Amino acid sequence: MSELRFVRLGFGEQAVEYTEAWQKQREVHADRFEDRVPDTCLLLEHPPVYTAGRRTADNERPLDGTPVIDVDRGGKITWHGPGQLVGYPIQKLPRPVDVVAHVRRLEDALIRTAADFGVETSRVEGRSGVWVLGDPVEQRQALGGLSLDFDPRLQDEEFDPRLNGPEYAPSNAGQRREDRKLAAIGIRVAKGVTMHGFALNVNPDNTWFDRIVPCGIRDAGVTSLSGELGREITIEEVLPVVEGHLRDILENADLAPREIERPQTSVPA
Repeated sequence: MSELRFVRLGFGEQAVEYTEAWQKQREVHADRFEDRVPDTCLLLEHPPVYTAGRRTADNERPLDGTPVIDVDRGGKITWHGPGQLVGYPIQKLPRPVDVVAHVRRLEDALIRTAADFGVETSRVEGRSGVWVLGDPVEQRQALGGLSLDFDPRLQDEEFDPRLNGPEYAPSNAGQRREDRKLAAIGIRVAKGVTMHGFALNVNPDNTWFDRIVPCGIRDAGVTSLSGELGREITIEEVLPVVEGHLRDILENADLAPREIERPQTSVPA
């Protein structure tokens, strides 16, 4: 069992600028690598900001030239801002690090958190994060009165939801009964210590996501706890719940290095 401490950096009017929090991550990361501090999870809100992971394509960024901060985490472009609980677990893991297992643990904590508020969530194969699953395609309402057989997103890989109005906006995925992301996850591991982490949509203005292609996904959208429940949920309510599940999962995880498959060698007869 490994101790996990939480540091609440700032919320609301004390929301922390992204670059300031990024520098704080680096400092804690260095201390954790040297064993000067225990595993640490920074929790905070950011003022509105777009950040782009290493795999972000140019055609996924804001069309109006809104500034984007390019960062060293995995994943693609996303938005952070008021009403979104951001967590940066900085944890030392056995090497070679099992990155997928770490992501799954974060997803588990957020899935449990959503369940405590009455929102059923899941994983989507091939897509990290925590999702509210939509209706089966054949049960969804047609877009613009057209059959889903003519939904351009299913036929055109270059379809751009940013240019096609609210009908295709990521923030309206719930109205379309499509899969929608409740929490995004993007991490980096350096010297066996994790950085970056998760962003849980509690009660943000999700129309910020309509300026980008969130996480590079064009056929799904975003949601929030408040949006799914139809009532206001606050960061203050969610904080202790997230902390409880992160502590339970990360402190009690059976950490193991990633298994490396070694090529079999044949022995001459």
